[in-house]
Amino acid sequence: MPAFSRFTPLISALPATVPFVGPEAIERNRGLAVKARIGANENGFGPSPLAIEAMCAAAGETWKYADPENFELKQALASHLGCAADNIAIGEGVDSLLGLVVRMVIDPGLPVVTSFGAYPTFNFHVAGHGGRLVTVPYLDDRENLEGLLEAVRRENAPLVYFANPDNPMGSWWDADNIVAFARALPESCLMILDEAYCETGPADATPAISALIDQPNVIRTRTFSKAYGMAGSRVGYAISTPGTAQAFDKIRNHFGMNRIGVAAALAALKDQAYLSQVIDRIRDSRERIARVAESNGLKPLPSATNFVAIDCGRDGAHARSIVDGLMEHGVFIRMPGVAPLNRCIRISTGPESDMVFLEEALPKVLKNL
Repeated sequence: MPAFSRFTPLISALPATVPFVGPEAIERNRGLAVKARIGANENGFGPSPLAIEAMCAAAGETWKYADPENFELKQALASHLGCAADNIAIGEGVDSLLGLVVRMVIDPGLPVVTSFGAYPTFNFHVAGHGGRLVTVPYLDDRENLEGLLEAVRRENAPLVYFANPDNPMGSWWDADNIVAFARALPESCLMILDEAYCETGPADATPAISALIDQPNVIRTRTFSKAYGMAGSRVGYAISTPGTAQAFDKIRNHFGMNRIGVAAALAALKDQAYLSQVIDRIRDSRERIARVAESNGLKPLPSATNFVAIDCGRDGAHARSIVDGLMEHGVFIRMPGVAPLNRCIRISTGPESDMVFLEEALPKVLKNL
């Protein structure tokens, strides 16, 4: 007699997994202390001082739920972006929004198009809702727009995911190509345009809000986790037409936002001068990482994000040995998960102290390989 399962067949068939191994788990499992946390694409430069002040002020009122309509944050974002508040949906980071989009669109067995080696958390949500991943290999370390479009048409896919700038490679397409891709999609296919790193890339890599705001089959997702330095606050948002944006209200967790994080986001939006300073520091740190890589015989790839992918010149096993070796020195980094991208390691930008740890440890690791 088969064992009883209280879960659905779909859930019973899925592995219990976390898409990313965090530095905390590495510290626990390997007994090593992280000295330079430059592997999770966090912003080590931190949030605006105004955001920190707002968090402290809001802490005493954390006994209250956040506004379930997120009215004030929607209004502030609309003013900042130059759109209407009805064009915006709020969520607990982009990860939460991605899960909601998949839930809105995908029934078990339906195809979902994405790039092979792209953001694992999106794939995690697709699997969790029973979707069938259709993956397209990167081309020259960039997401292959023509390949993605061909896969959408071939599979009659109702959903396609595309990040610009890209994680894990840091590459990007210019705005004209992105808009052309979006307009070439069948009306039946919803596009997630993940713009988590839009603030750190060149201006011509991000379409104007007006360019896609009237296209109901495009959802643009953004976050306060990267350039704004608030990954732990879990504040993200989606931009689309009112009808598409408001569809989130049918299934979202209406009390999911934390009051302290919302207060911080509102304050951060008001401090664009600090954001500009951080973006400059991220650019300088990218250049520093590239110089460290080159001085050690490795090849940094161009990046529009807050990290640099570095071609280590061999295979995934070699790259993994560098990742593990750096951790032995307390330097936490990551690498892409699939070949041929996994010939690379990926290093997040960070403050000077982190760069010093990296600069000192990398040649020692390479010497021992």
